[in-house]
Amino acid sequence: MRSDPPPATAIIGAGIAGLACARALDAAGLPVTLFDKARGAGGRMSSRRLPEAVLDLGAQFFSVRDPAFRRAVAAWRKAGCIAPWPTSLWSAQEGRWARHEDDLERLCGAPRMSAVTRHLAEGLTLLAGTRIERLEGSAGEWQLVDEHGAHHGPFARVVISTPSPQAHPLVAPHDATLAEACEGVIQRPCWAAWALFDAPLPALPGVDADWQAVRLADARLRFVTRNQLKPGRQAQGESLSLLANLEWSEARLEDSPETVVEALLEAFQQALPEGVRLPAPSALGAHRWRYAQPDVFATGEAVNRDYRLSASGLALCGDGWRGPRVEDAWLSGHHLGEALVADAT
Repeated sequence: MRSDPPPATAIIGAGIAGLACARALDAAGLPVTLFDKARGAGGRMSSRRLPEAVLDLGAQFFSVRDPAFRRAVAAWRKAGCIAPWPTSLWSAQEGRWARHEDDLERLCGAPRMSAVTRHLAEGLTLLAGTRIERLEGSAGEWQLVDEHGAHHGPFARVVISTPSPQAHPLVAPHDATLAEACEGVIQRPCWAAWALFDAPLPALPGVDADWQAVRLADARLRFVTRNQLKPGRQAQGESLSLLANLEWSEARLEDSPETVVEALLEAFQQALPEGVRLPAPSALGAHRWRYAQPDVFATGEAVNRDYRLSASGLALCGDGWRGPRVEDAWLSGHHLGEALVADAT
């Protein structure tokens, strides 16, 4: 049996992948510390809380395919932090709306998307508001240096679950193989806008009055959701989240938020049936996700290697190593966590 202390692991990034990795380590009794530059856990599953509404500006829902993820989702359901949504999903093209029907169950966080990541972070050591700028040391003795020059460590292993362009400068001075792997992953940007309304949206002919989400065939806008129709938010007023197409976002990466939300709201207006007008919004805004979604997997490898782990104790996980779904990010972190547990026992 191992007589020396169990190896401590640092995880940079407290999104769904980093949290999945941390939970696997914690379940095995291995010490783990999470670091995140934001005020709390969530990553692209975080929510924006305004006085008038709670808005999801990243992931809007997720689906389940993998058995391991299904078991995790069952536990989240039991904990009460998820619920089925959307149950009224539509597609729109040139003003014509049609119900989108398939057999895929979709779920979202309740009462907000970040409820899932907050649930996963419970009981874990998380240093929020801590931006890690570089790593020092070598295998088994890693120190994390934050933006204020403070050192954290030592750690035997360091997991980086941030998007590959952010992971690259951390690993490049220490591991050329991991740095090269990061260079093979393309992360696409996405603008996400929001609009609040004092009045309800107008009725659409032939469409449920309480339609919840719509996919659009527009070069600017790909998806719109109604936040107040998500589980646990019925008390708030009408609000929309508008997710831009990735190509459009990339071409307008440096546009102002005001310009972006105006263009996306206009695109949605044009997707409504003829003669239907949106009410005047009471507030508008937009958020730019610079690294929203992976486009090309590292070196084109199969998804059965959905993380990277080196002999130096440095490791990479996240959606860029597997695919763009919430499930992909969770599986990447979970599988890495299992590998780290096996290595430590």
